[in-house]
Amino acid sequence: QVQLVESGGGLVQPGGSLRLSCAASASSGSIYFMGWYRQAPGKQRELVATIISGGSTTYADSVKGRFTISRDNAKNTVYLQMNSLKPEDTAVYYCNAETRPWTARWGPGAYWGQGTQVTVSS
Repeated sequence: QVQLVESGGGLVQPGGSLRLSCAASASSGSIYFMGWYRQAPGKQRELVATIISGGSTTYADSVKGRFTISRDNAKNTVYLQMNSLKPEDTAVYYCNAETRPWTARWGPGAYWGQGTQVTVSS
């Protein structure tokens, strides 16, 4: 069983920055796959960025060059640095994780956080 706790959301002006954090606790084993997904009102949940324990990352085209995902394996924590934020980045951001070997091509992992709201508005 894995529990995920997100923090760092909030209200920011267009062009601003935010950093999201997600701390994972696992009853056994380590976390292989961690990532961020987001869901805007009236839209489906979509991938933002993922990272595996070896450091390989994936990004949605819409955030490439603006967002950076990183992780601290010792702390089982994943971060999402979001720069040059746009109103269309407004969404609830969810942390996602999987303990098995996993790739973003297979979809999200089995475990979800509760979500944190990011609002980009002037």
